[in-house]
Amino acid sequence: MDLVLVLVVVVVTVALAFDFTNGFHDAANAIATSVSTRALTPRVALVMAAGMNLLGALLGTGVAETIGSGIITPPEGTSGLLILLAGLVGAIVWNLITWWFGLPSSSTHALIGGLAGAGVASATTVHWDVIATSVVLPMVISPLIGFALAYMVMLVVLWTFRRRPYSPTMRGFRLAQTISAAAMALGHGLQDAQKTMGVIVIALVAGGLHEGTSIPLWVKLAAAAAISLGTYAGGWRIMRTLGRRVIELDPARGFVAESVSAAVLYTTAFLLHAPVSTTHIITSAIMGVGATRRLSAVRWGVAGNIALAWLFTIPAAALMAAGLYLGVDLISG
Repeated sequence: MDLVLVLVVVVVTVALAFDFTNGFHDAANAIATSVSTRALTPRVALVMAAGMNLLGALLGTGVAETIGSGIITPPEGTSGLLILLAGLVGAIVWNLITWWFGLPSSSTHALIGGLAGAGVASATTVHWDVIATSVVLPMVISPLIGFALAYMVMLVVLWTFRRRPYSPTMRGFRLAQTISAAAMALGHGLQDAQKTMGVIVIALVAGGLHEGTSIPLWVKLAAAAAISLGTYAGGWRIMRTLGRRVIELDPARGFVAESVSAAVLYTTAFLLHAPVSTTHIITSAIMGVGATRRLSAVRWGVAGNIALAWLFTIPAAALMAAGLYLGVDLISG
């Protein structure tokens, strides 16, 4: 077996490992609100989220093609595969660091930062225009949309149910959260598993085993399975941050946050093919519904720590990937 084929196998394996960490890192995105409001038990929520992640991963390829052709264009052969490997490892390391500290950072931006960092270190073409329009711009706009939409929808819900008895109403929303959590998990699979598919396709092209940006069926199935297994493994540290430390959620607010987030994810995946962050959207939506109580109901100190993690994710993953690539290049050179 020649070196290029070995490296393709290694890159694909590491890409699926990243997909797995994405699943357990971002499991909280789909189920934290439902678990914190006791709409679902943790185990039932994880099983449901894993199943919906699997289904969502198989529903489209637009985001995968954006990642596969729009972030970097590595050369074919061993050099290109080492660039991808460095990018993936940088993203995995950042995922593990933020998971350890319970910070809901973006796996999407960790991956894009890792690829860009390895690309710069290797003097590979990095498509900064695509990163600016399809990554940075949505990174700024999507949380604002999530916050504003969640705030407005929550106001409508509060006004609509203002004269209804509290306990029966909350029981109804607790049941409705089963649907909204499933919709959120579907959106997570639709967005995040596709990013790994895109990287695997780049690796296949760099290894001379594939042409174009189409996604082979086995790549879809492998990425879907990896993110689903990661989701089932759970992400309890981040779940506590999203479900309880940002704000104490009731079932109505949990339902609205999940529903708004799912709607944004579907829109960006199906219409814009933009790789947005599920983490950013659900976190900002939780803040939006919380602000309808009063602004002080949101624990802005925790929110500030989350925002810092968002800002540092792309440069931190980029630096890790660049350092790793330069180290490997120095040793092998």
